[in-house]
Amino acid sequence: MSQLSQINQYIQRPSQIEQSQRLFHGRGHAYEGLKHVTIDWLAPVILITLFEPESEAAIAELAEVLQGLLPECKSIQLQHRYQLKGPIDVIKGEAIAELAMTEGGLQFKLSLGKARNTGLFLDMQKGRAWVQAHSKNQRVLNLFSYTCGFSVAAIAGGARSVLNVDMSSAALSVGRENHRLNHQDLTAVRFEKLNIFNSFSRFKKRGPFDLLVCDPPTLQKGSVDIARDYPKILRRLDQFMAPESTLVLCLNAPELGEDFLLQHMQDLAPSYQLIAHIKPPEVYKEAEAKGLKVLCFRRNKD
Repeated sequence: MSQLSQINQYIQRPSQIEQSQRLFHGRGHAYEGLKHVTIDWLAPVILITLFEPESEAAIAELAEVLQGLLPECKSIQLQHRYQLKGPIDVIKGEAIAELAMTEGGLQFKLSLGKARNTGLFLDMQKGRAWVQAHSKNQRVLNLFSYTCGFSVAAIAGGARSVLNVDMSSAALSVGRENHRLNHQDLTAVRFEKLNIFNSFSRFKKRGPFDLLVCDPPTLQKGSVDIARDYPKILRRLDQFMAPESTLVLCLNAPELGEDFLLQHMQDLAPSYQLIAHIKPPEVYKEAEAKGLKVLCFRRNKD
């Protein structure tokens, strides 16, 4: 019998059907034999992601269980993340490739099958909520903005302005669509395709900023190695951040713990004090503390 048959004992029906969320997270090594599986509810789609192959019979059995749990589901899809481009197959229902997911009253565009990532990382849900709650009248700098989820949250929270910076023009284009999807005024939002590590003088001219969100990839060939590059940002904070400013620093590298950020902040930006740890939703159980880390710091005016 496949290990996938165990998953039904861990999944609960979402309390809010319209809200997208992770249903099962095996990547945290908290469930024996299931570290290769995640399941997301992207209403009205269930997306099963496998990081190792499984038999067709086991997948079909899991699909039946999930359909019974969420009869509102219109499509069950399977991503083969162990393959280079992470292709997606429709294994039950409609072939839905584009959708707008809902999170906390906001909407975000997702694309299934075009890239390895869908367009929004669900483990950052509480991070976006925190930014929304702390962005009133703030000038926000959103580094490694991807599809601008933090920017949408900041504008929803009343931010004065947001500057989104990313190397991908395609991601920034989706970011514009995300703002429009939420009927947000774009006059206060900028989108710039830049190499962050060559752009500190530009940030200085555009600043100072009251709130920094920094959510870098762990490793991006030719552009980012976060263990090497994060300190380059932290040592430059005084150049573009306001005297009383807040930082939301994200770390996705499994091999790096919170101490990586804490030590570098102590060495390179000691005027900032840790004020909050933002934990992912409870479904993201971690047995080895290798999951997402989000730390918030604040600097008080001297």
